[in-house]
Amino acid sequence: MRRRWLQLILGVLAITLLTILTIVGQQGAKGGEWRAYGGDEGSTRYTPLEQITRENINDLRVAWVWKSDSLLPNPQASSETTPIMVNGVIYFSMDQKRFVVAADAATGETIWVYRPNEGARFDGAPRKIHRGVSYWTDGRGDERIVFATPGFHLIALNAKTGVPVPTFGTNGIVDMMKDLDIDFKGDPNGRIGNSSPVVISNDVVVVGPAHLRPTRANVKGDVLAYDVRTGKKKWIFHTIPRKGEKGYETWLNGSAEYTGSVGVWGPFSADPELGIVYLNTEAPTNDLWGGARPGDNLYSDCLIAVDIKTGKMLWYFQMIHHDIWDYDAPPHPILLDATIDGQRRKLVVQLTKQAFAYVFDRVTGKPIWPIEERPVPQTDIPGEWSAKTQPHPTKPPAFDRQGITVDDLIDFTPALRAAATQALEGWRIGPVFTPPVLVTTGPNAMRGTIQVPGYGGGANWQSGAADPETGFVYVGSNTNPSGIGNRPNANYNAADLDSAEMSQATAGVPTVNGLRLLKPPYGRITGYDMNKGDIAFTIPNGDTPPNIKAALDAAGVKDIGPTGSPSQAHLLVTKNFLFATEGSGGQAILHAYDKKTGAPIWQANMPAGPATAIPSAYVHQGKPYIIHAARGPQGGGAQLVAWTIAPAAPAGGGGRGGRGAGRGAAGAPGTPAGGAAAPAGGGARGGARGGGQRGPAAPDGEPQ
Repeated sequence: MRRRWLQLILGVLAITLLTILTIVGQQGAKGGEWRAYGGDEGSTRYTPLEQITRENINDLRVAWVWKSDSLLPNPQASSETTPIMVNGVIYFSMDQKRFVVAADAATGETIWVYRPNEGARFDGAPRKIHRGVSYWTDGRGDERIVFATPGFHLIALNAKTGVPVPTFGTNGIVDMMKDLDIDFKGDPNGRIGNSSPVVISNDVVVVGPAHLRPTRANVKGDVLAYDVRTGKKKWIFHTIPRKGEKGYETWLNGSAEYTGSVGVWGPFSADPELGIVYLNTEAPTNDLWGGARPGDNLYSDCLIAVDIKTGKMLWYFQMIHHDIWDYDAPPHPILLDATIDGQRRKLVVQLTKQAFAYVFDRVTGKPIWPIEERPVPQTDIPGEWSAKTQPHPTKPPAFDRQGITVDDLIDFTPALRAAATQALEGWRIGPVFTPPVLVTTGPNAMRGTIQVPGYGGGANWQSGAADPETGFVYVGSNTNPSGIGNRPNANYNAADLDSAEMSQATAGVPTVNGLRLLKPPYGRITGYDMNKGDIAFTIPNGDTPPNIKAALDAAGVKDIGPTGSPSQAHLLVTKNFLFATEGSGGQAILHAYDKKTGAPIWQANMPAGPATAIPSAYVHQGKPYIIHAARGPQGGGAQLVAWTIAPAAPAGGGGRGGRGAGRGAAGAPGTPAGGAAAPAGGGARGGARGGGQRGPAAPDGEPQ
C-alpha cells in the first residue's frame, strides 16, 4: 500500500515538475494576466487567451472607459501608457506628472492613486511622457509597483495600497541622480530623466535614461540597476565608455569626454532564464550633426546584452556607426524562439527606425543571417565625419521603404508624377543613410536631404509583437519622410556646453496638390516568418483616412486601394488574432487580422479619439479584455478603453448588454473610501470608486 502511495506521489510530483518547466519555457503573458509592459519580459506582446474567436468576435464591445479628467484641471489629451494586470487589478501611469493608478480590471473603478512630488526636478525634466509601470512579487505576499519619474527618482509602491515601500531606498524612493557617474561640467538637473517602464528580472530593477539631445555636450546615458527589495545600487553600465574602457577609442579627439546622451529611452527587454537584459541605445548628442564627436561612437545605436546580476557586457552589435540621422533604436527588442534550418534557436529581434530587422542568437549575439557592411554615401559638410560603411542585414528584407528615387514618387497621373519630380528641386535624394546636406539660400539653394524612413521611423517606440507558437514577428511602420540638414551656427561659443558648430535645419517635405510625395501605403503592418527570414505579408495600416481621400478626390484620383494611415500601428497577438490599432496618427478603429495572411477579419470604431499606446490583454473572472490608451474627446483628457465579449441585448431589451461594466462615475480617482493614508510628500489616495465610466455606445463590430 505504501509503495502504491509512493508511486502515486512521485507521479504527481513528476507531472507538476513537467508542468512547471513547460510554463517556464513558454513565452508570452501567462495565467491570463499581463504582468510586464510587453506582456512578458521578452516583450512578445502575446497572450494565449483564446476566448475571443471568429465565432464571437462580432460581440467584442467597449466594456468601460477610464477617464483622466478627474486627476487634475487640465489633463493631457493623450497618453502612451500600457496597463499591466495582476490579480484582478490593472496598474498604469497617467499624465506628465506621472500619476500611478490602480483600478479594478473588471469595472475600471479606481482603487488608489499615487502622485509623485518632485518640484523643480519635475519642472525641468526632459521627455515627461511615460509608458507605464512595472510589477514585482516575492511570491510570498510582498507585491510592488516600481517606476521611474521624470526627475529621475526610482519609486517602489505597495501594490495593494499605493503607499511607498519604507524599506526601499529612503521611504520608498531612490534619487538616481546621485548614482550616476557624472562627468558633465554643468547642472545635470533637466538633462536626464525617464520615459519608459523599468525592467524587473531576477530581482533586479534596470532603468533606462532619457534625454534631450540638440546640444554638443550632455549628461551621459548610463544604465542603472538596483536590488528590487532594498533599492540598493547593484551596477552601472557606461553607454559611452570612460577613458581606459573598451570602446573609448571609437570617440576620436577625446570626444567621449564631453559627449552625452546614448541612453535607453525606449522600452527594453530581458530573458529571465538566461539572466540577460537587452539594451537598445539611442544616438549621441546633437542628432543630425556629429562633427564634434568623430568616430563610430560606441555604444550608441547598439543592441547590448548585459548580465543582469553583474552589469557585465556579454555581447553587442552596433546598428549605426556615427549616427547623423537620429536613427536611434527605441523599439523594444523582441525575444522568441524559432526553428531555423531544422534547429530550435533563441532569437532576439531588434526593429529599427531605418526599417531593418536585425536578428541575433540572443545567447551568443551572432547574427542568424549574415549582416554585411556596405558602403554608404559620405558627408560633404565641412567639419562633419561619416562612417564609410553601415550594417545591412541580408535577411529578413526591410519592412518599409528605404531611400528615395524618382520611381518612388506618386504616379497616379503623368501630371502628378511630373509635379512630384519638380518638387524635388533643391533637395538631395538617395539610398538609406544618405547624409544631411548643408542648407543654403539664394540661387541653387539646397533645402535639405529627404530622408526615408524619416527620423520618426520606420518603427519607433511602438516596436512590434511576436507569436511564439508560430515564430512570426509583426511590426507597424510609418512611411513618413523627413527633410534634414544643417547650417552654421552664427552664435557658436566653444565655451558654452549647449552650443554646437552646426544648427539643425529640418524642413517639411514638399507635397503635390495636397498629396504626399511618395506612393502609398503611408503606414503598413508587416508579418515576418522568422523561421525563414521572409516576409509573409504586408498590409496597409487601415483604410484611406478621410483627409487623404479628400485630397485624392480633389486631384481626380480614384480606385487606388487603401493607403493606410500614416502612423505606426500598435499591435497585440492572441491565440486567434493579430489585433491592431492605427496609432496616434491614424483613425480611431480597432482591427483584427488573420495572423498568417494579414487578411482583415473585423473592425470597430472607438468611443473617442485614436489609440495612443500599445494595447494589453487579460482574462478576468472568465472574461477576456483588451485595453488601450486613447486620445480623449475635444477638450477632454486621455482615456483607457477596455473591450470585452458582450452579446448585444435583444431588441427592446433596454440597450446594448455588456457595454457599461464600469460604475465609477461616483467620484474622482483617489476619492478617500477606506484607502491608504497619503504618505508624506507622495500622495497615495485610496478609493473604491473613481475613474471608471460606463462605456459609451460604440458601433457594433463590422465583419469583413
